Amino acid sequence: MIRRIRYAGLALLGLAACNKPEAKPPEASVPAASASGPQQLVYVSNEGSQNLTVIDASTDSVVATIDVGTRPRGVEVSPDGRTVYVALSGSPRCPPTMPDSECEKLKADRSKDGIAVVDVASRKTVKIYPSGLDPETFDLSRDGKTLFISNEDADSATIVNLVTGKAVANVKVGKEPEGVAVAPDGKTVWVTGETAHNITGIDVATGKEIAQIDILGQRPRGIRFLPDGSRAYVTNEVSGTVSVVDMATRKTIKQIVMPEGSRPMGILITPDGKRIYITTGRGKSVCIIDPATDSVIATAEVGDRPWGIGMTADGTKLYTANGISNDVSVIDAATLKVLKRIPAGSLPWGIALGPKL
Repeated sequence: MIRRIRYAGLALLGLAACNKPEAKPPEASVPAASASGPQQLVYVSNEGSQNLTVIDASTDSVVATIDVGTRPRGVEVSPDGRTVYVALSGSPRCPPTMPDSECEKLKADRSKDGIAVVDVASRKTVKIYPSGLDPETFDLSRDGKTLFISNEDADSATIVNLVTGKAVANVKVGKEPEGVAVAPDGKTVWVTGETAHNITGIDVATGKEIAQIDILGQRPRGIRFLPDGSRAYVTNEVSGTVSVVDMATRKTIKQIVMPEGSRPMGILITPDGKRIYITTGRGKSVCIIDPATDSVIATAEVGDRPWGIGMTADGTKLYTANGISNDVSVIDAATLKVLKRIPAGSLPWGIALGPKL
């Protein structure tokens, strides 16, 4: 079954919109950048051009382009920084302007589904790991030995042992899964179901489903946890909200209404848990949520359809993948001012940062 990339014109389902806050420096302090800049590399998956753009975060310039395969979306870096993993899909991309009848005629090539393994030293794709149908995003176990992959066209999550390179389990999850996040304690992994409007929990040790939680928002996309694991935050594209899930009771306790026009997509929580950054897709902005009050404290326009988001290790800069304009915005994390826009490949989708080895 081919999933559509068709979201334009969806209603906000009756939710009241809040006034758009002015961009302003967050109250929490942000470390000053070092004189030489962050010694990291930014990896950008380009869904349209089938490659990765590699950006040096110290100079904010492109240093490499790496071919990876068809429709690269989710991207992550191994804990040691030596490997980049990229989700590849053999399902055709159907733009919003294409009629459903035309999209349904397009054929999927399942031989192109998988997780590309990119060697950072050689800047080459060295192998493809197995997945389910149409892998979209994934997360890594804390030790970097296991991949947890959402398979959009299969309504499942595949677990891959990176030591053997083999799939060890395939777990049914909510319909059209996308976002994947391992809980901070490493014992569970949670997967969003876009059209099931829920998240599914999987026990890492057994590979079995342990719970499904209704997140109350519509079309959940990304999911991330506070550092202590007490709460999960889930971005809801269609309802323009972010769900707050209490993990002790496994219940959604609040909906944070985002500024008018927002399509919440990507999510990043700082290591200290004091700030949550949300990309809003066609809303063209990044918003900051203060988890102490669960309220939006700043919003600023950053680019055309920002989706993936990443932050430097020193906390000074954000990067967003802007799909419509084929570029990456470099953003001052303290002020939300755009410092630079860097040309990338076609339809940049995901962002991941790793050390410069």
